[in-house]
Amino acid sequence: MRLVRHPVLCNYYVTYRCNASCGFCDIWERPSPYVTLENVRDNLRDLKRLGVRVIDFTGGEPLLHRQLPELLAEAKRQKFITTVTTNGLLYPKQADSLRGLVDMLHFSLDSPDAAEHDAGRGVRCFDKVIESIAVAKQLGERPDILFTVFEHNIGQIEAMYSQICRPNGLVLILNPVFGYNGVDTGASTSAETTPDNPLSETALQMLTHWGKQPGVYLNDGFVQLRRDGGNHIDKPICRAGSTTVVISPQNELVLPCYHLGLKNFPIDGQLHDLYHSADVQKLVALEGRLPACEGCVINCYMQPSFAVELSKYWWSALPSTLKYNYMKGTWKQLF
Repeated sequence: MRLVRHPVLCNYYVTYRCNASCGFCDIWERPSPYVTLENVRDNLRDLKRLGVRVIDFTGGEPLLHRQLPELLAEAKRQKFITTVTTNGLLYPKQADSLRGLVDMLHFSLDSPDAAEHDAGRGVRCFDKVIESIAVAKQLGERPDILFTVFEHNIGQIEAMYSQICRPNGLVLILNPVFGYNGVDTGASTSAETTPDNPLSETALQMLTHWGKQPGVYLNDGFVQLRRDGGNHIDKPICRAGSTTVVISPQNELVLPCYHLGLKNFPIDGQLHDLYHSADVQKLVALEGRLPACEGCVINCYMQPSFAVELSKYWWSALPSTLKYNYMKGTWKQLF
């Protein structure tokens, strides 16, 4: 049963450029401009009309955009909830200008070991994340640690939790890795893993265990979906097209999602009308039903999908969503 019939989230790619070269991501390989403040203002206005509540200013590395504080300030002025995820390289220098503008600030950190984290990111950034934590705390910000979980680092959750998150009073967000476009995720050759879901049942069990611990957030719907073999095109759970508006740095509406990216529609200041156009709605209607959607478990589209439709995944995700809001000291209903 559908509970919400309008988009709730915008993944706003302010640039595809990145100052890291993570092995499990290919976005940094793409040439890219930066979004303009004028276009963002127009699009935020129309996103409000569409019913969107959360703007995720993403990339690439969003802090590469020199006007990111202005973009965030405009989103806050229009009463959106804002979120930014960064590798931390630029945060210490920009922290003052970002203060109070990001509702959900995430620092990416995939290992408590500096050499291992830096190797996975293709650049030395571990020390900058640690510095960013200290700077953010000094400014009264409450960042989270976003830990992308692979088979090779799942055994390090305990050290991340006890050595970095708990001493600093930070929420540890467990982000199960997902596959797409043939990107190397370090998957094992086990028969129980797939290119889309490179995590074994043992890893999923460990995730479930850690997700129950205080100060840890794991969307339990992610685990359930992986155990079910991901999205199935004959009975799709993915609602990417109808829940999530994806905007590219070229000021285009991307459908059905960034990772599939079958069609880019120029926005030209008409996002609201464009979204409701016949051509766009035809693609929206195919959400989760395209051949490439089979087996998909991409977290950034499944989380809003779980939230708008009453299903077993809605029930799986609900306790962890409430837990996160409680840990952050808010009771905002994000979706």
